[in-house]
Amino acid sequence: MASRVLLGAFLSAAAVDLGSLLVGAEAGHLVAKPLLMPLLAAYALARGGPATLVAALLFGWGGDVLLLGDADWAFLVGMGCFAAGHACYLLLFGRRRTSLPLGVVYAAVLAVTVVALWPGLPADLRVPVAAYSLLLTAMAYRSSSMGVLAGAGGALFLLSDTLIATGIADWPQPPVPDFWVMATYLAAQFLLTEGILRAGYGDGRTDSRTTI
Repeated sequence: MASRVLLGAFLSAAAVDLGSLLVGAEAGHLVAKPLLMPLLAAYALARGGPATLVAALLFGWGGDVLLLGDADWAFLVGMGCFAAGHACYLLLFGRRRTSLPLGVVYAAVLAVTVVALWPGLPADLRVPVAAYSLLLTAMAYRSSSMGVLAGAGGALFLLSDTLIATGIADWPQPPVPDFWVMATYLAAQFLLTEGILRAGYGDGRTDSRTTI
């Protein structure tokens, strides 16, 4: 089946990328990273996933490619690509039910994170990062409406981007920080994709529930 081949290709590319980061093989990372989201998007498409999911993953691909560079403009445009991907996810989640207490937890996490990071961020990045964090947190919270897998994916996406932000703010980092950023990011995108497909959007099905 085509979907299994594409999933295997994605997992293989992810292994190459993460392995390259662990051993410091920059060339392997530069080759593997641009392949990841197109392969995952093709897998979602082969499973009958909605166009909105494919768009979210391809916006992620745009962000991945732009963040391979070090230019300030590339970081900002890349962040914009990821923001567009989060908007696609939110559109896909629609008005499904989500736990209010979980929303309170995410709101508290957002407030604490932004306040803690604010002094360490470059002045020209503070507002864009805060606005992006709001959108990302909303996506992470709403992802739980798609079930445990998607909810875990949303939480890991928040963790991955928080690791990036702490690096920009010059906070202490774990060993091989780029590995942990990519590991949590890849797990996030895969779990979001799989959770959405299993929630009734895969294999040609469409879930039209829009209840609050």
